[in-house]
Amino acid sequence: MRLALASLALLLLAGPGARQIGAQQTGGGIPDLEGIWDGSPRARPINNATMPWTGENFPKLNARALAYQQVWEEIIAPKYDCQPASSPAIQYDPYHMQVTQWPDRVLFRYEKDDQLRTVWLDGREPRAEEFSIQGFSTGYYEAGALIVTTTNFVFDIVGFDDYNGIPSSSQKIVRERYWRDGDDLWITLEVEDPMFLEEPVSYTARWIPATEGYKLLPYDCDPEASRASVHFFPSRYD
Repeated sequence: MRLALASLALLLLAGPGARQIGAQQTGGGIPDLEGIWDGSPRARPINNATMPWTGENFPKLNARALAYQQVWEEIIAPKYDCQPASSPAIQYDPYHMQVTQWPDRVLFRYEKDDQLRTVWLDGREPRAEEFSIQGFSTGYYEAGALIVTTTNFVFDIVGFDDYNGIPSSSQKIVRERYWRDGDDLWITLEVEDPMFLEEPVSYTARWIPATEGYKLLPYDCDPEASRASVHFFPSRYD
């Protein structure tokens, strides 16, 4: 009820054009996704080399990706230089996330890596130069869910996840569906990337409500301290 009243007030203030856009997005109703959500092991198993990619849904890699894995080393991972994670990994990382819904966009703020994603609901398309590590996201509401499609990613040497040495390309497309089941927030995420994957793969995960009064914590990655830990990793090329 609170979300519906707030959305109505914003639409009235925004003018006739915005009200028309909002009406086009409702579908089967706008789900209340707002709030701070806990994605820690309290909500789901912690991510690792086989989670959320289990034996049943682990990606089928093409020859290019398999060759890349053979030369991959953990010490070259850009996370040690404070490069943030992107989809499909950041959604599953065991941190909190805040969702804010406006009439023309939905904002996802991740505690992990201090990242902010904007999902545009107003029908806009990305410009030719709008490529980034988080891509360009558009969405709409349908049957009580938020449907998101993200394109325009830059090449990322660990763009698939943090553990398996699988990159992603500018052809990566990530599709997400968010919905509520009782107090919980759920996502089904599908990723396709013909440069490295033989077929699309997907996982389903949930967040639970954060404890009352919780505020997102700053990630505060320090490149010097982060890279220092790499000196303790063995290298196959030494």
